[in-house]
Amino acid sequence: MMLRKGYSTLSLVIVAAMIGPCLYCGAALAGEDETVEVVYNLYFGDLHSHTEFSDGTGLPADAYTMARNAGADFLAITDHYFQLTDAEWQALGDAADDYTVDGEFVGMAGYEYYLPGINEINIYGTGTLAPHAGLTPEAYYEGDRMTGGSLIPWVYDWIAGEPGAIGQWNHPLSYGCPVAWDYFQFDFRTEERDSAMGMLECYNWGYRDSSYVKALDAGWHMMPTATEDDHYGDWISPLGIRTVLLAPSLAREDLYDAMRDGRGYATLDSNLEIRFEVDGEVMGSDLSSPGAASYTASIQIFDPDVAGDEITLVEIVSDNNVTVCSFTPDGNSFTDLSIELDGGGAPRYFFVRVTTVSPLNGDVEGVTAWTAPVWTGN
Repeated sequence: MMLRKGYSTLSLVIVAAMIGPCLYCGAALAGEDETVEVVYNLYFGDLHSHTEFSDGTGLPADAYTMARNAGADFLAITDHYFQLTDAEWQALGDAADDYTVDGEFVGMAGYEYYLPGINEINIYGTGTLAPHAGLTPEAYYEGDRMTGGSLIPWVYDWIAGEPGAIGQWNHPLSYGCPVAWDYFQFDFRTEERDSAMGMLECYNWGYRDSSYVKALDAGWHMMPTATEDDHYGDWISPLGIRTVLLAPSLAREDLYDAMRDGRGYATLDSNLEIRFEVDGEVMGSDLSSPGAASYTASIQIFDPDVAGDEITLVEIVSDNNVTVCSFTPDGNSFTDLSIELDGGGAPRYFFVRVTTVSPLNGDVEGVTAWTAPVWTGN
């Protein structure tokens, strides 16, 4: 393995390890004086897809069946809310329930909420369709920012106030409108809105990872996702685009908890396993350790496709998209790394970015995965 020069790496210790696939241990506080270890599994699926209930093809039953047969652990159908009738919304929820078998496959029913002139947000975890806001685009433009009474904060507040609801920013930087379609620079963050918006699409018909970093730097605590946004009846295609959720079991509420907590990663490889911790806390965690002199990161990466994919670069990334450490693994062997990271400069977060060469991308090197960050508390 070759260590590449980073900005603030103090030391790198490499330990080879074999760990059961898709198992991930973390710690959860159970009481004032009691800590219970939680074993997180890695569950692969897609959180953005469509059927003929809006502008897609096929019925929800077709989508869930195809996804399950393709080996996915979960699929969310997110038809456009303004095209859904009440009967279709009920039928979508019923189909999600019918095709869910705990421990085998989870169907989710969500919808894509349209913000005129801005973008779209997926909403999950609620049986209620958000109402039309009744605002026009002219009511909320003000230069490259938005006015306080605008549609975006209204939607954030609706999600925050709806029990169980989870929001995801969809396809930022779309359609050639870099201000509006990047959610107006991710303004209007509050603690309540932050807790409502759990995810952002890092990949949807192309790379959108610059928006992921922009949202992190704006203070939003969330995870990246990679979605197919399928409209053509090819749910969970061989392209390998997946969102991976870290949860104790393959049950819908456990997956929803992972989405709310931002505990997971985005990948363009259908079976790339990543485990990332800082000071013993899993991706998506907040250390609440401001001012620490150093942090200890642990990374484990495994790609079972030894004959095809090649991991060429692993980076630890911090504020403002700065790579603080990077290295090249030895092939695709299971890797367990312990890395000491400098706390100087009060970094707010760290996440992992993985680059591979794969037949799926024409044997060209490209970024393949992004994890949720671990927040330091700075």
